[in-house]
Amino acid sequence: MRAALRGDAAGVDWLFREHWPAAYRAAWLIVRDAAAAEDIAQEGFLAALRALDRFDRARPFGPWLRTIVARRAIDAARSRALRREVGDASLASVVAREDIDPPALADDVLAAVAALPDDQRIPIALRHLLGFTPGEIADLLDLPRGTVNSRLRRGLDTLSEALAT
Repeated sequence: MRAALRGDAAGVDWLFREHWPAAYRAAWLIVRDAAAAEDIAQEGFLAALRALDRFDRARPFGPWLRTIVARRAIDAARSRALRREVGDASLASVVAREDIDPPALADDVLAAVAALPDDQRIPIALRHLLGFTPGEIADLLDLPRGTVNSRLRRGLDTLSEALAT
């Protein structure tokens, strides 16, 4: 971290190698498009590097970076929804990539999550796959916490029904 703060390329490279898989996964779980997720994760990483001097080094870098990436991915997902674009990659195929540290979930669960509508999938991915709290999700999505909780509940109910069949 100190080396990256000094602008040392090796330090920046280490941060990138260490945190790229989680940043990419965070973006992909929200936008469900491999190319868009790569762009979003790269943009988020660059934004984090530009703001590195403001980063509280008493806190872990990974969650801070994932929050930056998640915010950008949410903005991209909202923009795509307005244009009605849909990525065609499956959640299981992306989390199975060798360079991604996948959540330990069965393919049928990942497919069921990927099939959720955006208003349920995004909170479910943020909460159960990326580890954000409901309060953090409410802040990220600019929604009341009660709305986040109801979307989480509906998403979990939909997943239960899908996986019961």
